[in-house]
Amino acid sequence: MHEDGHDNKLFSRLERANVASAAPLAVRMRPRELDQFIGQRHILGSDKLLTRMLQADKLSSLLFYGPPGVGKTSLATVIANHTKAKFYSLSAPAASVKDIRQIIASARDRLAVEGARTVLFIDDIHRFNRAQQDVLLDDVEAGVLILIGATTENPFFSVNSPLISRSTVFHFEPLSEQDILQLLKSAVSDGERGLGKLDIEADEKALKFLAVMCDGDARKALTALEVGVLSQAARKSGAKVKFNLEIATESIQQKAIDYDGTGDTHYDLASALQKSMRGSDPDATVYWLARMIAGGEDTRFIARRIAICAAEDVGNADPMATVLAAAAVQISEFVGLPEAQLALAQAAIYIACAPKSNAAASAVWEAVSDVKQRSIAPVPKHLKDSHYAAAKKLGYGADYKYPHNFKDGFVPQEYLPEAARKKYYIPKEVGYEKNIKRYLQKLESLIQKSKSVDKSTEKKDS
Repeated sequence: MHEDGHDNKLFSRLERANVASAAPLAVRMRPRELDQFIGQRHILGSDKLLTRMLQADKLSSLLFYGPPGVGKTSLATVIANHTKAKFYSLSAPAASVKDIRQIIASARDRLAVEGARTVLFIDDIHRFNRAQQDVLLDDVEAGVLILIGATTENPFFSVNSPLISRSTVFHFEPLSEQDILQLLKSAVSDGERGLGKLDIEADEKALKFLAVMCDGDARKALTALEVGVLSQAARKSGAKVKFNLEIATESIQQKAIDYDGTGDTHYDLASALQKSMRGSDPDATVYWLARMIAGGEDTRFIARRIAICAAEDVGNADPMATVLAAAAVQISEFVGLPEAQLALAQAAIYIACAPKSNAAASAVWEAVSDVKQRSIAPVPKHLKDSHYAAAKKLGYGADYKYPHNFKDGFVPQEYLPEAARKKYYIPKEVGYEKNIKRYLQKLESLIQKSKSVDKSTEKKDS
């Protein structure tokens, strides 16, 4: 547990300077004032809610949600320097309930005696379990404590609902390439916090390369810059340091793909893949598929999503889509990566390019809903199993008409009681389903003709 934004009597000014200089470049370059903050213009614009709260120093409890390296902790640093309230900072993995209770007790005393507020910043708040989060509830609600929580996971899944309802959630986006480039240039020239004391010649292409490769993560970009510059400075002892594309490539090594196999990214990419297939966009389909494969997603999960889309969104408009999807499931299970990506791509692209119909899916969804919510229809006697002796005595199957004994393999007969009869499957005018529609229309005309014959026979008999 430590306090930010206030003098610490345990350290002299020189000692604090030594500790600060040892911090990584990404930490040293954190903004001190709001006008130094880069990115997140959708929440920190000139007249945005969070900006107005900070300028008025009227904070409520906040939750900062977004990927790593996009400014969540940096904004907490700005708040620490800006607010007149007492500011505490905790890292959830290292903090305990005892730490929280001590801060709450101090906050109560401070509010009662001085009328002063207390801000508690908790990094990685999703790492607190439910019991630890519950300790905060009463005092956050009463206004004794202003909570600022930072999390890389969706707070609506990882943070207690009562705590969310007492807080304003701000979603942080990955920084743009221009934002990262601006930050890198600032780090190169800043002689106080950055690398400006060194004689650096930074190639624009090298900095742009880092801005692209870091995928909106400022910490990753600054770390690569620091590694590349300091590794050369150590060898050249005072000579000019050239940070070119070759050094930048060595410094950042392989591009890391941001992928959480159990969190938001997992479900968001699966959703994007399925919606792109449904939307008939093969290029978007293969891109999201590549994101999942490169991120290390289980190929069985990808294959299942492709198979579901084939049955749900293509259906009988092109039955081969389901066949290819089933093959992709088997092949990906059998051969594994990297070859499995070929079968997955083939199936996914085929589905994206296939005609679309959800008629079969809609039919089963509606039928299941009726089964659950309406009276259950009994099986007609002539459709019941008749393969045992007692069944014949009960008349089961006695009046069943075997379709293959009739012309075209079809004979009109009741397959569903009249009270339960309903049109569930309504084929569309697309792909192969057009043929199915024509065939069903032909059968329907035969049924109607049969009913007409039956009615005329009844009139003659009467």
